[in-house]
Amino acid sequence: MNKNYPFYIKAPVILLGLVISVYILSVLRDVLVPLAFSALIAILLNPLSVRLERRMPRALAIAISMLIALAVLMGLMYFLSSQIAHFFDNLDAMKKKLVELMHNLQQWLEHTFGITTQKQVQMLNDAASSGKAMIGQTLSGVLGILSVVFLIPVYTFLIMFYKMLILNFLYEVFSEENKAKVGEILAETKAAIQSYIVGLLIETGIVAVMNSVSLLLLGVPNAILIGVIGAILNLLPYIGGIVAIALPVLMVTLTQDGFTTQLLIIAAYAIIQFIDNNILVPRIVSSKVEINALISIVIVLLGAALWGVPGMFLSIPFIAVLKIIFDRIDGLKPWGKLLGDTVPTEHMGQIKRLRRKRVPVAKS
Repeated sequence: MNKNYPFYIKAPVILLGLVISVYILSVLRDVLVPLAFSALIAILLNPLSVRLERRMPRALAIAISMLIALAVLMGLMYFLSSQIAHFFDNLDAMKKKLVELMHNLQQWLEHTFGITTQKQVQMLNDAASSGKAMIGQTLSGVLGILSVVFLIPVYTFLIMFYKMLILNFLYEVFSEENKAKVGEILAETKAAIQSYIVGLLIETGIVAVMNSVSLLLLGVPNAILIGVIGAILNLLPYIGGIVAIALPVLMVTLTQDGFTTQLLIIAAYAIIQFIDNNILVPRIVSSKVEINALISIVIVLLGAALWGVPGMFLSIPFIAVLKIIFDRIDGLKPWGKLLGDTVPTEHMGQIKRLRRKRVPVAKS
């Protein structure tokens, strides 16, 4: 028998469920983060593995698929490492310029705000002493990265090997009348994530080329390295673009005099961002799930607060999967519309009538 509970009962229950879910996600971070990345990689490699399975056993096909992906990743890392080696060529000059800039900044602070040089040094020392506790967190983060490096390949292989077992469980856990809807959600989720990740990789490559070419033309040191890093940061909606612009501006400030090149970098990156947002993303990424800008920013910040940098990268695919689920369940469709980028118009007439209508105020 269905019961329609009042809002004041449903709201606390939903809020309690959200709090418990966030707590579980936070506590199990070290387990869930590599598992989430492994699931995304498994979905991405699944088409290649399926093709190879027609000619060889499943385990061998999965292993070859993962080796191909690893070879591509190692090639990218080798390219970045070769560029990083050139970064240290100008290290002494950058140190000298940084000391000069810090000296000018200290004088400006003293003349503008009356903060003496001794007081500034004391403030820096206090900040450094308070940040010593972060060393342990950094070491634990390094150990966490090492564990992820070993866990992700194992998780990816097992997810791909037992994918039929997982899919069968998802079908059987729901009732018979919902199996068609479950199959539709799973198919759309796989297609959306695959198109999203492949599109992002192509978009990132094009943005990396445009960044590198523009920085090379402007004479920025380590242009290719900074351009590639900027393209990777561009994967983070809106926030990554700001950091990507700050990197070449900082590099030019440490290696050159004047501010003309910095302004040209900002102008070049603004043009690249315009091309990326209005041409590349709509035509290349072409994800079946479009998340509006407000939700994108909020969910990236929430992902960073919950899981740190990995959470920022995982937040958009996660919210995309949620939108697919919301759009397929009648009671959750309003939430799917809230996440989406399409502005509904079916209630605009009613909203306009309510604006024109004057609601009388009851007199006590």
